[in-house]
Amino acid sequence: MDTIAYLKRFNAYPVEECYLQDLARLQSLHMQNVPFENLDVIREVPIYLNLENIYEKIVNQKRGGYCYEINGLFHWLLRELGFDAKMISATVQKPDGTWSKADTHAAILVNLDVPYLVDAGFGDSTVSPIPLGGERHTDHSGTYSINQVDDEFYDLVRENSGQERTLYRFSLEEKQLADFHEGCVFNQVSKDSPFTHDDLVTKATPEGRVTLSDHQLTRTQNGKKERTDLSPEEKKKVLEQEFGIAL
Repeated sequence: MDTIAYLKRFNAYPVEECYLQDLARLQSLHMQNVPFENLDVIREVPIYLNLENIYEKIVNQKRGGYCYEINGLFHWLLRELGFDAKMISATVQKPDGTWSKADTHAAILVNLDVPYLVDAGFGDSTVSPIPLGGERHTDHSGTYSINQVDDEFYDLVRENSGQERTLYRFSLEEKQLADFHEGCVFNQVSKDSPFTHDDLVTKATPEGRVTLSDHQLTRTQNGKKERTDLSPEEKKKVLEQEFGIAL
């Protein structure tokens, strides 16, 4: 696998030092150019936790993926670039306050002066590393912080319009990509998976986010949302023009 080709895939270049600003730039560019998408899941194309397969899909085919694919490959890249990075698992909290299947989300922890949560594969979320020290970070999608729950667990929290919501809970235990096999299968086949119902493709933009959900395109810019219903032909064009995906 070619790190330079991967960096070019999301308009980035090699870092000379492993500083926070370099990590933040890589994450932001990655999220603006490699979409979170479940198109293979909906079309019943099997997804395997194999880095070579994921590299072929994301870099050579210019596709996106879901958390195991995006964060699995991004973790490999960060390690190749010299960052002290490890994969971790998380349990997603649903909007109604209940919890999804435990440990089925894959994220990354990067140790700099303090540990930072890095997640390029959670869809509509922060585009920047979030420190575990409790400091708050604000971008177009909200204000984020990490709260320590107990000696083992931490919560990623987003505040938007004065309302706080836990996005997911994670521990610092290191995971390997193969550890997510059960979660990867669950999220491809279970009716309880959020990814087995409708097409979902989303990526960050400099001013917000653009999201395709089934046949509706939502463009968020500086907090304002604009929704457009699409015909099948229009949807095909949006996939190609907005996300660079030609199925």
